[in-house]
Amino acid sequence: MNLQGWIIYNGNLPGNKFLDFAKCIQGAAARKGSQATIYKNNELLSYLGTGETSLLHQQGQTLPDYVVFADKDIYLAKQLESLGVRVFNSAVAIQRSDDKIDSYQHLASKKLPIPKTIIAPKIFSNATLDTSSIKPAINTLGFPMIVKEAFGSFGQQVYLVHTKEELQTKVQVLQGKAFLFQEFIASSYGKDMRLHVVGDKVVAAMKRHAADDFRSNVSAGGTMEAYHPTDQEKKLAIAATKAIGADFAGVDLLYGPDQSALICEINSNAHIRNMYDCTGINVADYIMNYILKKN
Repeated sequence: MNLQGWIIYNGNLPGNKFLDFAKCIQGAAARKGSQATIYKNNELLSYLGTGETSLLHQQGQTLPDYVVFADKDIYLAKQLESLGVRVFNSAVAIQRSDDKIDSYQHLASKKLPIPKTIIAPKIFSNATLDTSSIKPAINTLGFPMIVKEAFGSFGQQVYLVHTKEELQTKVQVLQGKAFLFQEFIASSYGKDMRLHVVGDKVVAAMKRHAADDFRSNVSAGGTMEAYHPTDQEKKLAIAATKAIGADFAGVDLLYGPDQSALICEINSNAHIRNMYDCTGINVADYIMNYILKKN
């Protein structure tokens, strides 16, 4: 029996990056004989009533055998799971990936290498600003220092600060948001590596480099080249993926001072177009092979 799937992406974001990912997965499913229908998350509303849990979608349509969840709408992912649908990645994995503080806590609990990190205390947006956390952050991490919001994409919520005054200003701007202070890894300035993990295997990898930015994100102007990671880098990327409970992920590794890798981020919904353009490897085929074997 051919399995039927759904691919869900966010219908409220500009650009076609997320739809492109969905179409790549859809094509890979078709090549495996599985029909996968693409939906926007705002086409599948979660309904809750007394003793009733369902989705408001096309009348008479049955639920799929699997869902590839290319979004961060965790409530919708949870709703699908409550209805007995296998979701890739799971709501828990997406949540852990999306919240960078949660990610680092899971990585640290598994004794995996990460930059030194201090979690900023919660500050309500209407509260009197208390900057007492700045001094221990400076004493522990020094300058330059990374300030990173817990929620963000494409490197846009990551900041490099150089002075106490700059740090105080940034903390004031971020009041009401979850964020962290982090050691700046100078040896990885403007460069990192992205390893794409599916199951127990690294299926593709690339180096990224930015000429004039401490961040290497290709979406922010960085360049890329195919990369053959070491066995240790592969083990680290796989362990990071498992640490947050993901089935597949794009893992970003930094170059440590001794060139040993440090985990920067884990992306449960990592886009695969750049990886394909860089390496010629279609990660979507690996993802669909994995999903269909699991069902």
